[in-house]
Amino acid sequence: MSKGRILVVEDEAIVSLDIQARLTRLGFEVAGHAASGAEALALAETCRPDLVLMDVKLSGPLDGIDTARKLISCHRLPVVYLTAASDEATIERAKESGPQGYLAKPFEDHELTVAIEMALVKFEADARLKQSERLLATTLGSLAEAVVSTDKNGHVTYMNAAAEQMLGLRVAEAVGCGWSTLFGILDEASREPVVGLEELCQPRGGHPLCEDMLLITRAGSEIPVAISVSPLYAPDKGAAREGLRGRVLVVRNVALRKQAEADLRSSMAELRATFRQTVHALASMAEKRDPYTAGHQQRVARLACAIGKDLGLSDDALEGIEMAGTLHDVGKVYVPAEILSKPARLSHLEMAIMKGHPEVGFEILREVNFPWPVARAVLEHHERLDGSGYPGGLHGPDICLEARILAVADVVEAMSSHRPYRAALGLPLALEEISSGRGHIYDAGAVDACLAVVRGGFDFAQPTPVGAVPAPPMHTQAEENS
Repeated sequence: MSKGRILVVEDEAIVSLDIQARLTRLGFEVAGHAASGAEALALAETCRPDLVLMDVKLSGPLDGIDTARKLISCHRLPVVYLTAASDEATIERAKESGPQGYLAKPFEDHELTVAIEMALVKFEADARLKQSERLLATTLGSLAEAVVSTDKNGHVTYMNAAAEQMLGLRVAEAVGCGWSTLFGILDEASREPVVGLEELCQPRGGHPLCEDMLLITRAGSEIPVAISVSPLYAPDKGAAREGLRGRVLVVRNVALRKQAEADLRSSMAELRATFRQTVHALASMAEKRDPYTAGHQQRVARLACAIGKDLGLSDDALEGIEMAGTLHDVGKVYVPAEILSKPARLSHLEMAIMKGHPEVGFEILREVNFPWPVARAVLEHHERLDGSGYPGGLHGPDICLEARILAVADVVEAMSSHRPYRAALGLPLALEEISSGRGHIYDAGAVDACLAVVRGGFDFAQPTPVGAVPAPPMHTQAEENS
């Protein structure tokens, strides 16, 4: 198997034949031979050699060095010079042409073999390196992120097309300048210059650490950006500080993302406002049928939220409690208005109908995709720890926390407000009721929190509903808590 196809360019016929014979003996294939530069260029087109052995001194208008330049630039062929000329001027000219080797005449067979094999290996390695460089340049050029390379002193050595566009600068203008003279980086919140950007923004885990930055161009434009800075170390120095050769800054324009986030926040705020309006409209629908208890659900929601806050619940959990409190009696749309406003003791049948409102409320709300257990809290807000509540007779921890909080707030508000069948019993009696049932009827934590917030100055601040007719208490405690 041939070790390579070689084109021999030598104007002395005897020397040319000797070289061809040696190549054949050494396992190479002679692709062709030429005696002039023009002939060599023509043969390179047709015989496709792997390497050219080129005599420096050739007769004709093109000497070996001029011919080699054309072969290297036009055909990307490796060239090894064969010459007896060793003067400094010739050697300098030969070096400038970029050959893969230089073999002085006379030479031995092993010297020829080594020169050719080393040239082929070096040429292949150089070709792979150039291909990698072209691939890297293409990749960097196609990135949407701006890429700026600097030396260890912070002077720009490279910018991709995205960096040119972002900074409004051409590469020729930027190369050799300190990056800090080309653009500034500010903290978006404080608008103060970022100190120690190179160390601060080194990526960890592949993610830039410098978010919420502003890039200020020479023209004064402000661009929201995220930045990462990667150090470049000398191959023989590892990660040692003294081996630092430069840095690569990757700057991502996040203006569109920032705008999208702002639009999303605005949309979420509008959606949340619409959601709350819908909830309050649903609650108002139930209260329109019972004007004597208008505002009851909102007042229960306010007290329940105050209790939850005292218990240390999160803002998100408190919002869920507010929703459940606002809707906890929505099931009363099922109860006839004459039962809701009856100024006398309810019959057993009427009481059974009244006690159905948690289940009706649950059926109304169960298909609504709340992020909190609103429907369950509405269903269970009349359950009691000892199992005496309704509709499921649940015990203790089987009742969700939201429902246990609502139960306390509901009782306190109901006993503190006027009803068609009686005047307000007053806050002291309401607090006495939940205190007496603490731990076995009502949740102990909710009771303690309710007592704390009331004693801390909580006030329903709700006037007596217009049209309410005070009357002596006529209902049982179970009716009172409904």
